[in-house]
Amino acid sequence: MMITKEIGLYVHIPYCKRKCNYCDFCSIPSGSFSVPDEYVDRLCEEIRSYKLEGLSLSTIYFGGGTPSLLEIYQLRAIFAAIRDTFVLLQNAEITLEVNPGTISDDKVKEYKKLGFNRVSMGLQSIHEKELKKLGRIHNFAEFVNSYKLIRECGIDNINVDLMYGIPHQTSDSFKQTLDSVIDLHPEHISCYGLIVEEGTPFFAERDSLPLPTLDDECDMYEMACETLSSAGYSHYEISNYSRPGFESRHNLCYWHSDEYIGVGASAHSYYRKSRFFNTSDIEEYISEKTVNNMMSAELISNEDDRYEYAMLALRLSEGFSLKEYYERYGISFLDGKELVIDRFVNAGLISLSDDRISLTEKGFYLSNSILVEIL
Repeated sequence: MMITKEIGLYVHIPYCKRKCNYCDFCSIPSGSFSVPDEYVDRLCEEIRSYKLEGLSLSTIYFGGGTPSLLEIYQLRAIFAAIRDTFVLLQNAEITLEVNPGTISDDKVKEYKKLGFNRVSMGLQSIHEKELKKLGRIHNFAEFVNSYKLIRECGIDNINVDLMYGIPHQTSDSFKQTLDSVIDLHPEHISCYGLIVEEGTPFFAERDSLPLPTLDDECDMYEMACETLSSAGYSHYEISNYSRPGFESRHNLCYWHSDEYIGVGASAHSYYRKSRFFNTSDIEEYISEKTVNNMMSAELISNEDDRYEYAMLALRLSEGFSLKEYYERYGISFLDGKELVIDRFVNAGLISLSDDRISLTEKGFYLSNSILVEIL
C-alpha cells in the first residue's frame, strides 16, 4: 500500500459509568462498566472503510466518555481494524483516556502490550465535596491508586485533567489540588475553567450553583500559571502544561491544522481540506448503513480556512508565523487589524514580533473576547 500522508486518528467511546454534572460531550451512562459489542463492531467497520486511502498514523487518541470501560478483547478488535487499515508509525503517540476506578493491573499491562504509551486521567479536584458536586465517581485516594498502577506498569507519559472555577472551590482548595498533583510528577497537566453548558445538570441549577466569583476564578488561573511554571511545566497551550518534550502530539495536530480522521458517534474529521462528522445519536450511528461521511464532506472556503488556522494557532504559546500565513493565503494577517492589535499589544495581551503573533499568558485567559475582535 502506497503511503500518501500522515494523519491523526481520534476514536470516540461515548459510554461512561455515570455522566458528570458539567459534561456536554456525546456520552451516555452505560449502566455498567461495559461498552456494547455492537458499538465496537460498527466502529471497526468505520475504521476499515478508510483502507483504500493509503494513510499512516502518527497519533491515535481514544476519548470519551470513558474508553477504559472497553474490555481488552474489544480493544484488540479495534487495534486489529486500525492495523489492517493504516500504517501505524513506530513512534506514534497512542493515548487512552482513563477514569479512576475503571482499571486493573491486568488491564494496564494489556494496554501496554497493545501499544498505548500515553494515558490521560480525569481528576478535576482532590477534594471530596468538589468531586461529589461535579458528579465524579471516584475520590482522590482511588485516583492515586490508579495513577500508581499505570506508573508501575511502565507507562511513562501521563496527563492529569484538573478544573478550576467549580462549585465549592476556593483559591486555597485549588492550590492544594495543584500541589498534590505536582507531587505525583505527571508529564502533562490540563487545567480547564468550568463552563456551564446548556443541557447539563449544572445549567439547570445555574442560578443556585455555589461558584467562585469571576475575580476568584481569574486568581485561580493565574495561580495555575505561576505554580505550574515554578514546577517546571511549560504553558504551551491555553489549557495545557507539560514538561519539555511531553506536549500532546495529538492535540497539536488539531492546533496546527493538520489532518485527522475521527471515528465513532459524534466524531469530527478534517481530511482533504474538508470537514465532516458522524451523528451524535449513538443508536443511529450503530445502525447506519453509510460507513463514513467523506462523501458528504464540505470543502472549507478559503475565508473559513484562514479563520480556523489563526484561531487554532493562537491557542498555542508559539502562535504562528506571519510570513507563513502570507505564503499560505496570499494576504497579510495584519491588514486592517493594525489598530486593534496595537491596543492588545499595549495591554500586554498579544505579543507581536517582526514575524510572529501570539497571545500572552494574560491574553490566554481573555482569548475568546480577543479572538472575536481580531479574527
